[in-house]
Amino acid sequence: MSIVFWILFGLVGAISFITLTRIQPKKESQILAIGLVVAAIIYIGFAIGGGANQLWIVIEVAGVGVYGLLAVLGLRYSNWWLMLGWMAHPLWDIGLHLVNQGAVFTPAWYPIACISFDLLVASYIAGVQLNLFNLRKPDYES
Repeated sequence: MSIVFWILFGLVGAISFITLTRIQPKKESQILAIGLVVAAIIYIGFAIGGGANQLWIVIEVAGVGVYGLLAVLGLRYSNWWLMLGWMAHPLWDIGLHLVNQGAVFTPAWYPIACISFDLLVASYIAGVQLNLFNLRKPDYES
């Protein structure tokens, strides 16, 4: 399939994910954090399912550690950490799974869809942090 299709697929997925976070605004940060960790865990599944060697699986687990740390920092201190994690994840997608050994066991379409997903989620978080769009009702309107 076309790269454009997979980019759009990722964007539709991100819009769905963002909508989920909007449905539960009190749990928005937790959902964003869990999603970031899940985005990294998926690659462990691809590595195991695709027969990657143990070293490569360790690399994928280390990625879960890095993105897990950013998720915890985001929950504990600031959503900017979550934004950083989502913004950095495309580097993982491209550097390890699109053009490197990870491409052997990762479906070719997945990193492309994941990149557009990640960047839209990161942009959403930045937009909320910067109050670029009015998504929440002021308390006096509740």
